[in-house]
Amino acid sequence: MSGKHAAGGLRPPGGPRARLLLALVAVAALLTGVSVWLTGGDEDGTGDDRTAPTGNGLPPDAASGAPPSGPCAPTKILVPQCGAWWGAYVPYPEDGSSLTEAVRAHEKRIGRKLDLLYTYHDMSNTEIDGTLLTPDEIELGRDRMLMLAWETTVWKEKHHAGYTETPLGWKNVAAGEFDEKVIDPQARRLKAYGKRVFFSLDQEVDARIKEGQGTPEEYVAAYRHVQSRFKALGVTNVVWVWTVSGYLGNKALMKSLYPGDAYVDWLGMDQYNYFTCHDTTDWKDFDRSQRPTYDWLRAEISPDKPIMLAEFSTVPDPDNPLRKRDWFTQIPRTVKTMPGIRALVQWNRTVPGDGCDLTVNEGPGLTGYREAGKNGYFKQPVPGR
Repeated sequence: MSGKHAAGGLRPPGGPRARLLLALVAVAALLTGVSVWLTGGDEDGTGDDRTAPTGNGLPPDAASGAPPSGPCAPTKILVPQCGAWWGAYVPYPEDGSSLTEAVRAHEKRIGRKLDLLYTYHDMSNTEIDGTLLTPDEIELGRDRMLMLAWETTVWKEKHHAGYTETPLGWKNVAAGEFDEKVIDPQARRLKAYGKRVFFSLDQEVDARIKEGQGTPEEYVAAYRHVQSRFKALGVTNVVWVWTVSGYLGNKALMKSLYPGDAYVDWLGMDQYNYFTCHDTTDWKDFDRSQRPTYDWLRAEISPDKPIMLAEFSTVPDPDNPLRKRDWFTQIPRTVKTMPGIRALVQWNRTVPGDGCDLTVNEGPGLTGYREAGKNGYFKQPVPGR
């Protein structure tokens, strides 16, 4: 969720602490005894050897449950073996109620539980937006996987409401200026949580150059530095997702931002069918909106790393309401022809501008999304701890 929202469709991406100690103490007390979920497997996550959770028991709202077993069980880096994860980004409610309530209401609408919940945070160290693993996330993570996007910015509004932010600068992150007060405390929270989480540092990174974050070389250094801090602190339950907008006018830029195979577990892309939104006029069905970037990632970044549609959705066609339904219903058939896609995360929030409703909260879009989500390809065994 960069400054524009972060909706990287096929168009040039635009430019769009006091409670920390108490929070750490509370979480540490809450999560005492939490064990690390270990799904064995070799370094690339392709093996099938698994180990059950260990420890002296789990606190009441910790993630729980034995790791899945069998031929469809996910690998060490959370790759589902018989299909793809079905996920979503669900925004905080405007009325101030909890994210837990919003997610459960969303699941009731779509007729199924999400495999994967995508949330966003800045580096403010504030109680909710700047805290990795809020109480809501811990609760929701009991029977869902979490995808945490961490932005090297400080948001100017709660929950990034207006998509405005203050960049901290990649060179400053790489130099260790935020280690002691920001990075290390949040890394310890992740370690205490124990369950594996997907993690993305500055998603849609190619859109952030114009926002003043720095150069590609500085991003790579910052990314590697954050990963090195996590490793130094013993954080082993993070699955690293490198996420770009996927706008192919940025091909050279995206390639220069890649941290390297040794630092990345999954590739992420954020492609949309904007149609009337952002001054576009071309309706792109699901295949046309996703395949070009998918093919480019396979050819130019990695031929075998799993790919996540880290954000995707479509606006409606005001002249043909059923078009949005059909856009979603074609997903199960089409995604199987792009077998590297192992997770799909629908962006369920409007973005600034006319004709920019990307939600599936009602109408034909909801009908199509519900139907797609019932497909067996998206019914994979979700890990507990």
